[in-house]
Amino acid sequence: MEISIIGSGYVGTTIAACFADVGHNVVNVDIDEEIVETLNSGNSPIHEPGLDELIEEHTGDRLRATTDYDAILDTDVTFLALSTPSTDDGHIDLSVMEAGAKSLGATLAEKDDYHLVVTKSTVVPTTTEEVIAPILEEHSGKTVGEDFDVGMNPEFLREGSAVDDFLDPDKVVLGSHTDRAAERLRGVFDPLLERAPDASLVETGIREAEMIKYANNAFLAAKISLVNDLANICKEHEVDTDEVLDAIGLDSRIGSEFLGAGVGWGGSCFPKDVAAIVAAARDVGYEPAMLDAAVEVNDKQPVRMLDILRDHADPDGARIAVLGLAFKPGTDDVRNSRAIPLIDALLDAGADVVGYDPVATENFREKFSDIDYADSAESALDGADAALVVTDWDEFAALDDEFDAMADPVVVDGRNIVTRREGIVYESLV
Repeated sequence: MEISIIGSGYVGTTIAACFADVGHNVVNVDIDEEIVETLNSGNSPIHEPGLDELIEEHTGDRLRATTDYDAILDTDVTFLALSTPSTDDGHIDLSVMEAGAKSLGATLAEKDDYHLVVTKSTVVPTTTEEVIAPILEEHSGKTVGEDFDVGMNPEFLREGSAVDDFLDPDKVVLGSHTDRAAERLRGVFDPLLERAPDASLVETGIREAEMIKYANNAFLAAKISLVNDLANICKEHEVDTDEVLDAIGLDSRIGSEFLGAGVGWGGSCFPKDVAAIVAAARDVGYEPAMLDAAVEVNDKQPVRMLDILRDHADPDGARIAVLGLAFKPGTDDVRNSRAIPLIDALLDAGADVVGYDPVATENFREKFSDIDYADSAESALDGADAALVVTDWDEFAALDDEFDAMADPVVVDGRNIVTRREGIVYESLV
């Protein structure tokens, strides 16, 4: 099929390359000329394992980018993959989505054939039907359900494994309100489902598809916070947390996934999506106590690292190495990284902070320009009075002799990955 994608950010770029890989002809439409030039040169504008190879393979063949919205006229379906950041009160900011929908509507005014517009961005229930569709109608002069249709296809892409998540999904969720839209949307995903026969296909309504994404992330975020709460209790009672979590993971009703206790969740999805669904709940008069508690527990986890550090070292005037600045391994994304509130607390306590991350240093430097940065974990540890492990990069799990270069080998492990041994004072969060 001929597919257009508006937006070449993290989601838009990933799905464009993956759609091309399953055989579709794809055009990315973006207002940023530099991003368009990067894509057309066969390079990825974002750091994501496996993405560079797909873009290099398909650019100039089944994949291209442009700033010209008229490219949409030759396609069968358009995906809106634009940012929906959080506002200060937790609601999603739809201004970029609305601007994209206006430009798309104006373009569709020139198209005679039927077209399908699919929301890929994460938006609260009713957004596609009550915000996006009316904008498209107004600016195209056409009628939804007659001249064109709208649909919803939420993404479940984890940074660091997004390509694999797309090409080998647990589920594909397709939201539509007409048989014609459902048929075209299935046509988009048929080649993927043939490649990934174990994936579950969920065909549902548009607002149900919108809610599934929020429910998915809210459940996982709450599960992590519950596990961290239990792990905190275990630590206070000197109970082996790993044994407890391993045992409950054997229960088929619970499962072993997302049972890793630690410094908490961050990134662009969990914080934004939980905040948005909490705000949406309050808009209709419902108080989501469970989700409020999940956020509260998560916010406290970085502070627990500092409390544990204080049991062994006074941070005031001490050189503290923070290992891991990205919110998770495999990405250079520092949005809502747990290192941010931790370093804020360390600086407030008078610490001299040195940070290190394999790929995220430059992005983190934009948030903290006044702390020191090391070019390796070994360099960060050299002469440090304590080390705090925030991101579970494999190279941190392999650290051993490097700790001997510390002035005082105190290690507080927020991800439970460092091997305990004689010669270091080791504390984990669990």
